[in-house]
Amino acid sequence: MAETVVLSKILHIRETEKKHAQKAYQQSIDLFEKTATQLYELLKKKEMAEEVYETALTESTTLDKLKEQFTYIEHLNNHIMHLQEEVQKARFDMEAKQSKLTDAHVEMKKYEKIIETRKKDEAAANRKKEKATMDEVSIHQFLNHKNR
Repeated sequence: MAETVVLSKILHIRETEKKHAQKAYQQSIDLFEKTATQLYELLKKKEMAEEVYETALTESTTLDKLKEQFTYIEHLNNHIMHLQEEVQKARFDMEAKQSKLTDAHVEMKKYEKIIETRKKDEAAANRKKEKATMDEVSIHQFLNHKNR
């Protein structure tokens, strides 16, 4: 029984570790989604800016306006490249945290299974002991009854 108590304490620690891993994983998902959404919005801005630039090329527009639009697109490109790196980092972090969560879950399940097996074994041993005690009592009663 003492072994089961110790294992239960270890299981509790593993459950706590799993909760922390789950929280860290959820935070990494949130960061990834936020960064990916920013990248998506920036790509949409770039697409619209390129459409405006293409339209400006076909129409009569001042050279300054074209330079300004081109500079804006270049700025968006630089920002997009930076955000793509951030998305990759966030994805890598999210995958690492998912792996930790999976490992924590597996560890927790191992201890749950060990505890379950030990409890079944203890219950079986108790039943066997109880049966032996009952057999002994029955034998004593039979012998006492026979001796009367």
